[in-house]
Amino acid sequence: MTDIAIKITDLNFSFEKLSILENISMLIEQGDFVGLVGPNGGGKTTLLKLILGLYKAQSGIIEIFGQPLKQQRKTIGYVPQYAHFNSDFPISVQDTVLQGRLGIGSRLGGYSKQDKSIAQKVMRETEIIDLANRSIQSLSGGQMQRVLVARALATEPKILLLDEPTANIDQRAEKDIFDLFKSINERMTILIISHDIGFVSDYINKVFCLNKTLVCHDASPVTSDTINTLYGGHVHEIHHHH
Repeated sequence: MTDIAIKITDLNFSFEKLSILENISMLIEQGDFVGLVGPNGGGKTTLLKLILGLYKAQSGIIEIFGQPLKQQRKTIGYVPQYAHFNSDFPISVQDTVLQGRLGIGSRLGGYSKQDKSIAQKVMRETEIIDLANRSIQSLSGGQMQRVLVARALATEPKILLLDEPTANIDQRAEKDIFDLFKSINERMTILIISHDIGFVSDYINKVFCLNKTLVCHDASPVTSDTINTLYGGHVHEIHHHH
């Protein structure tokens, strides 16, 4: 298997004739913890949905572990910014995590012993095992975010995509969850969207700055020059000196 987890080449995407992403090329290696930052409307979530195969680009190539995206889609786990659950449906934490096993193996007769074992394992890792039988309606923002992470981990992914995973939780819970991500990063590649540039730079090893076009920074922390360039005008390459 190639050392390149995600390779994107000359990707272009438009929506109703409005250009969203232009000439995007990136390499993410196995084991990277990558931050994707940029202003609202810069195309960050769109790029994640293209990697997930939910959108189709007008041109360009996305490869996962050296193979076409459609052949490797099941190797990608995803944590959305917001959870979409019917508030009238009293689903438990454990049942929510088990959703990550849907489409993996046979579903005849319900979840297998292996499915339940994996769900238990990831609930312990994300420190929500004591909440297994609780309704998700009763959870705090930080607890709910851990449930969504556990559901993604239940798919046993090799790549984890995170869309603003700490946008709706307090600062202390944010640090705890990022510490969890750092631990998970020991066995899988992570790509995370975040607006908190200074905070994520303490955890990541590479930054992609996206505002329709793309610039990569191979080392953290992100400097004030990065922020000024990213938010103040046309994005261009910035060199770091260490």
